[in-house]
Amino acid sequence: MYKLIGSKKSRAFRVLWALEELELEYEFSPVLPRSDEIRAVNPSGKVPALLVDGEVLLDSVAIIQFLADKHGKLTYPAGTIERAKQDGFTQFINDEMDGCLWTAARNTFILPEDKRIPQIKTALRWEFGRSMDVLAERLGDREWLMGDTFTIADIVAAHCGTWARGANFEISQPNVNAYIDRAVARPAWKRATDA
Repeated sequence: MYKLIGSKKSRAFRVLWALEELELEYEFSPVLPRSDEIRAVNPSGKVPALLVDGEVLLDSVAIIQFLADKHGKLTYPAGTIERAKQDGFTQFINDEMDGCLWTAARNTFILPEDKRIPQIKTALRWEFGRSMDVLAERLGDREWLMGDTFTIADIVAAHCGTWARGANFEISQPNVNAYIDRAVARPAWKRATDA
């Protein structure tokens, strides 16, 4: 049994979604970042954390890749060309989508007010838009990033897509919007939302 610590309004949702896609049993402890419960397992106070066999795993992408590898779903085998392509998508999404969104969030409500640079959001929105052009081209007319196979790269991308929509980061590319809509229509997304 896995125990996930985090908030659904954080990257912990990615782990919830992966657990539901994999149809695994888990316990979910909904806590906010910097709470006493999360600090007990992660001194930084960041979420998520996954407790596995007395060990603590941190970072949403590392956690969902671990789960996918361990259970042989949502991923291609390590050492294959397909896995390298999948990892390329995951890294692109982390760098180009998550990076912009996280920097904007930090400069909106996370950093102390005297450390925030609100003007940076203009540049971040521009950069995000360029990245969405690249994602649209790379996605093309495929159902998922890797074609017919839904992987952890799709979990990270769709999570960032919904985050972007909520943060008013424009996604003007029709195929990217349709892709996000397909992802959030998955039954496992809905189960994770209700967890």
